[in-house]
Amino acid sequence: MIAIDPLTALAGLYLGLNLIAALAFAYDKSRAKRNAWRTSEGVLLVLAFLGPFGAFLSMQVFRHKTRKLKFFLVPVFLAIHGSFILYLLLILRL
Repeated sequence: MIAIDPLTALAGLYLGLNLIAALAFAYDKSRAKRNAWRTSEGVLLVLAFLGPFGAFLSMQVFRHKTRKLKFFLVPVFLAIHGSFILYLLLILRL
């Protein structure tokens, strides 16, 4: 049996959440261009809260939801997550 370090598993999960958020924003942008069914803003915001790095990157690359007032929360989520990751790195001394 392969032993997986819990920190590595958590980092992989976090990377996956950010990838899902990025893909969701990109998919919603492609659907918007085609006037097709869209992902709800609530779902996008939840994904942005869980994976703010991916969501923010996707927003900038695809210029999607950058003018909507409620999506100004995404950089706030990014700052919170970044601060928490920095705090963990300092505590764990990685």
